[in-house]
Amino acid sequence: MNRRDFIGRLSLAAASLGPLSTLPSAAAEKTFRFRYILSSAMYGTMPLEVILPEVAKTGADAIDIWQLPHGNQREQIDEMGLDAFAELLTKHKVKLGVSTRYPLGPLKLQPEMEFVKRLGGKMVLCGSIGPREPKGEEAKVAVKAFLETMKPHVARAEELRVVMAIENHDNQLLYHPDSLRYFAEFNRSKHIGIAFALHHLHAFTSEIPKLIEDLGNDQIPFIYFQEHGEGIRKKVPKEEEMKQMPGFGGGLDYRPIVRALRKINYSGYAEIFMHPTPRGIPILPTAGEITQAINASRAYLKNCLKETA
Repeated sequence: MNRRDFIGRLSLAAASLGPLSTLPSAAAEKTFRFRYILSSAMYGTMPLEVILPEVAKTGADAIDIWQLPHGNQREQIDEMGLDAFAELLTKHKVKLGVSTRYPLGPLKLQPEMEFVKRLGGKMVLCGSIGPREPKGEEAKVAVKAFLETMKPHVARAEELRVVMAIENHDNQLLYHPDSLRYFAEFNRSKHIGIAFALHHLHAFTSEIPKLIEDLGNDQIPFIYFQEHGEGIRKKVPKEEEMKQMPGFGGGLDYRPIVRALRKINYSGYAEIFMHPTPRGIPILPTAGEITQAINASRAYLKNCLKETA
């Protein structure tokens, strides 16, 4: 399949699921909806001046800024300066929502919290530290120790009124459902929570809806709409790689997940996402094609919302 046919198929898929911008009726004004945020990493190392106009087109109002190796928009900000970046946000009517800084780790995020706060942002995001993929009693002990270690960092987040979102990630502390449930049991602050990654729960897919309900809205400030696939860490044909995104034939039924999110009245950020291989390239060649693909996923999710209402 050539690129033109592939993108054309995206348009047909989106169209078949109905308009993307239909406003709710007065009677349905309180209908459950997702609060979308756009990841800068989806556009590789494209300039912020190119990416920011795409935010509104994807149904989002906020940007999630990534750094190398996934994107270089955080480095672009350092180069242009905070004032210039703030002007760009204002120009394109975009909010800074999240700064994703995996290389820093959870113990070096305090300066980034200040950066986010200065620009009106809400969240910093990274992975966890501790033993790899513990479960059962080992997970209980390790998660309690992690939260104890995080206390001064959580205190600073509370002072700044930002949230630390810690992703559940393979080969890390927060991976097994046991560790996530213990996190929810022992966490006492709304300023630290889980960046809930569906693709890192692919070994526990059937447990995801119940896990969402067990954690609840207060413990999940951020969710990735991404599923596991071979293309995450391996070079595969583009059509196969795109199956990480909702509605692209990867096989994950989002309806039970959406139903669980509706049940907890989920109010955190929702990010349609995938990983290209190699990292740092855009998921498709042009900004317009990337936005179109995200909107095809959004149309699929909108249909899931309708079916679970």
